[in-house]
Amino acid sequence: MTDFVEALTGVYNAEGSLIGEVRYAIGKIFGSAHCALCDISHRGVKEKDEFRECRAGLPVPLVVVHLDERSPEVAGLTEGRTPCVVAHGAGAPFILLDAVRLEACGGDVGKFQDALAEAMAARGLEFGPAK
Repeated sequence: MTDFVEALTGVYNAEGSLIGEVRYAIGKIFGSAHCALCDISHRGVKEKDEFRECRAGLPVPLVVVHLDERSPEVAGLTEGRTPCVVAHGAGAPFILLDAVRLEACGGDVGKFQDALAEAMAARGLEFGPAK
C-alpha cells in the first residue's frame, strides 16, 4: 500500500518577526546564522521566482514558516531540527528533508526538487489529494 503526502511544511531556521529577521540578516553577514531553506527559497529578501514556480507546480501545498510561526504539532517535531521539510498525510507528520539534505542542495531550487522526489521515492510515497 502506498502512503500519500497531502501537504508539506518547510520550516526556516529563523524567526519571522522583524527583530528575528534583522537578527538573522546580521548573523548571516557575520557567519553566525545560516538557513539552507532560506538559501533555496530566497535571494536576498525576495523569494526566488524558481521557488515560487516550484511550489506552484507541486500537487499539494508547500507552506513555509519561520520558527515562531510553526503549529504546535510541527514545533514539537522540528524543535532543534531546522531547517527541514515536514510531510503531512494520513499518519503522523514526519521530517521528509532534514537540514543535511537541504544543505546539500546548495541553494539550488532544481536540486531541492530532486531531493524532494528522491526522498518521496525512498519512502514509497506519492502525492495525494491536498488537505
